[in-house]
Amino acid sequence: MKIKELFNKSPVISLEIFPPKPETSIDTVFDTIDALSDLKPDFISVTYGAGGSSKSHTVQIADIIKNKYGIEALAHLTCISSTKKEVEDILARLRSSNIENVLALRGDRPQDGTCILEEAEYGYAKDLIAHIRNFGGFSIGAACYPEVHVEARDSLSDLRSLKAKVESGADFLITQLFLDNNFFYDFKEKLDLIDVNIPVSAGIMPVINKKQIERITSLCGASIPAKFKRILDKYENNPEALKEAGIAYAAEQIIDLLSSGVDGIHLYTMNKPEVARKIIGQISNIRSYLGNNIKYA
Repeated sequence: MKIKELFNKSPVISLEIFPPKPETSIDTVFDTIDALSDLKPDFISVTYGAGGSSKSHTVQIADIIKNKYGIEALAHLTCISSTKKEVEDILARLRSSNIENVLALRGDRPQDGTCILEEAEYGYAKDLIAHIRNFGGFSIGAACYPEVHVEARDSLSDLRSLKAKVESGADFLITQLFLDNNFFYDFKEKLDLIDVNIPVSAGIMPVINKKQIERITSLCGASIPAKFKRILDKYENNPEALKEAGIAYAAEQIIDLLSSGVDGIHLYTMNKPEVARKIIGQISNIRSYLGNNIKYA
């Protein structure tokens, strides 16, 4: 099933996992999928790895999700260091595995600096989206940034870029992580103003490690609100206490978003199934209630 059709029964609950590092056995991620499968997510997305470093595993993992576990798979696809032929080869592999959903991203610049954007066959994610749309057969997701993309000149230029992705053929959006829901609500109001009306899933990352979230937010430009910084500072030397607080904070974010009518929740699991299980467990009754009170479009 195409993910755009899943949003006819909002809210959509989805999970994200990433392939193992090249030096790690791929079996580790299969264990993660197995542990997440009985949470019955609407779909599971599989990342592409920094600079496409794990792309060889993305199709394989998505295939397992879709064809072994019967869960819709969303395969990430980046274009910054890819040729059009490479992209079409991957799309053909996905199609042969009955995978109908792709998250089209420009991708991070490779750390070795081998790809210069101006020399690439794709300039931006909108170009990849247009190519996938022309290839046919896929529901296409795109990324969006409630706190503005770290490379954008300003909020207006970022919104223009997002509008171009939608006009190129994106069916739905998934946000980058945010730790203050007000950023999301303000962002949604801006989408209404520029007439972007496709579904938006809110990306939520449970924070269980202070150094990790500080590194991630420094790279992506997301901010750490004072409320959560107090949590990090208070429990940074007690991993179990910080994990408990991080899970509770993420669950609180999700409950507020669901109560406000969000189209979907996309949980960045960081391949920690036990964390995802606790969060989904805390919203199980809410999820059941909303699922029994669906208003179909």
